[in-house]
Amino acid sequence: MTNASGIIRAVGLTGLLTLAACETTPPVTPVPDTPPVSRPEPVEELAPPVITEPSEASKALATYYRRLQNDLLTQGLLRGDGGGPDTPFTDTVLARNFVRIALFDEYVTDGDVLRPQATLSRLRRWDMPVRMTMEFGASVTPEQQSRDRTTVAAYAQRLSRVSGLSILQTDADPNFHVLVLGEDDRATYRDRLREIVPGIAESSLRAITQLPRDQLCIVVAFSEGGGASYSKAVAIIRSEHPDLLRTSCFHEELAQGLGLANDSPQARPSIFNDDEEFGLLTTHDELLLKMLYDPRFRTGMSAAEAAPIARVIARELLDSGPT
Repeated sequence: MTNASGIIRAVGLTGLLTLAACETTPPVTPVPDTPPVSRPEPVEELAPPVITEPSEASKALATYYRRLQNDLLTQGLLRGDGGGPDTPFTDTVLARNFVRIALFDEYVTDGDVLRPQATLSRLRRWDMPVRMTMEFGASVTPEQQSRDRTTVAAYAQRLSRVSGLSILQTDADPNFHVLVLGEDDRATYRDRLREIVPGIAESSLRAITQLPRDQLCIVVAFSEGGGASYSKAVAIIRSEHPDLLRTSCFHEELAQGLGLANDSPQARPSIFNDDEEFGLLTTHDELLLKMLYDPRFRTGMSAAEAAPIARVIARELLDSGPT
C-alpha cells in the first residue's frame, strides 16, 4: 500500500520569512481653483509570476497519481464521510490510538538518512500561535494556487476550532510553511529550505528533496534545543496530485504537523493509517486533536505519564463511561 505521508521531528534553529504586498498608488488630479496636489512618483508594476512547463518526469508522475487516485476510489478508499456506523470506536480505543499516534515518532535518523520506524517519544505540540503561509513552485498555475489557498485556509480554520490552538494565515513571520512543489521544484529547493529553517539537518533536506514516488507528501516539524515544543514546521505537497489526493495530503500533513506525528494500522476511522481508507480528517481524528491540546497534558510528557490522562479525556469526550 502506498505510504501516503509522514512527519519527521527534527531539531533546528527558528527561521524567518517575510513577504510584503506591493500596491500601485494612482496619481491625484488637481481640483480647479485649489492649490495643485503633488503627484506621487510612478510605481513600477510587478511582473506576473512566470509559470514553467512541467518536465516529462513531472508529467509522468501526474499520470501515475491520477491513476492511483482512480484505483483507490474504485476500491472504496479515500473516504470523506468522517466515519459512520461501520466504524464504531470506544473511549478505550480512542485513548489507545492517541498514545500510538501522539506519543510515537514515525521516523528515526540513520546517519544522513531518515527511515520509517515507530519509536516511543514524548508528547509534542505547539505552545505558541501557528502562523501559516503557503508557497508554490514555478510549475503551479495561478488557478491551482488559488484553489489550494482556499482549501488550506478553510482547513486551518477547522483545525484551530477543533484544537483551540491559534492558527493564523499570514505571510508575516510565518512558522508553518506549506510548500506545494512539483518534481522539478523540489530538486532545486535546498537553498530555499535552508532559508526557511537555518541549520536544517541533511537528513531532513534529503527527505524533502529526494521524496520517493510512493511518498505522497510529508511534513517536517522542528523544535529548538531538543525540546518538545514545536517552533517551526514545513509541509511538502506534490503539485502533481489530482484534487482529492492533494486535499488528502493537506488534511494529513497539517494535522500531523500539529503533533499527531505517527500512523497506526489500528486507528479507524482515521487518516493516520496508511491503508488509505479515509482521505479526509474524521470525527475520530478531531477528537485526537482535542485531546492533544487539552491543558491537562503537559508538553514533553512521556507515554507513561500521558496514558492515564488520555483515558480520562477520551471517556469524557465520548461520554460513554468506563469500558
